[in-house]
Amino acid sequence: MDFLYVKSIHIIFVVSWFAALFYIVRLFIYATEAQTKDDIARPILTQQLLIMQRKLWYIIGWPAGIGTTVFGFWMIFMNPTYLYLPWMWLKLIAVGFLYMYHWQCQRILGQQKQGVFKFSSMRLRLFNELATIFLASIVFLVVVKSTSGLMWGMLGTFIFAAVLMVAVYVYKLTRNKGTASVQTPSAQSEQPTKTN
Repeated sequence: MDFLYVKSIHIIFVVSWFAALFYIVRLFIYATEAQTKDDIARPILTQQLLIMQRKLWYIIGWPAGIGTTVFGFWMIFMNPTYLYLPWMWLKLIAVGFLYMYHWQCQRILGQQKQGVFKFSSMRLRLFNELATIFLASIVFLVVVKSTSGLMWGMLGTFIFAAVLMVAVYVYKLTRNKGTASVQTPSAQSEQPTKTN
């Protein structure tokens, strides 16, 4: 098979893998937040979210991760000079960390399947940002093909992640204030009505 076809298929698997990694953690967050719902909604939401998790992970997540690896090593096999480039070794290290992230997602999936929700939704939101950092690192390494490109890319990614975390924090504060005002009866409704 021509090198460009192998590279194209590799990129398709990479995009699919990251889509699964981004969305699976969102499903973890939704399943965690479902545990705060009432006794009627909680089991229905949890069951549906667990089905969505399983299908996403085993139909897209694992196949895309394996496909990324197979076609990535196929490219190296077709062009072994990649192994003499420092940026390629940094990319492979980043992919190694990405697989550790993938395995942590697998652990959380297994825990939630057993009804164990160890992580808060805020902690899962922060965990979700790690995939963004891996994505930016790998893309900058591959496109710029230099370690300085990685440094600038990482700096930009950390700034982006910091802004995103502040936005999530502000959103949570405003959402909590909104729900508090909805739950608190207004002063007008607390006043007794006059009867003639």
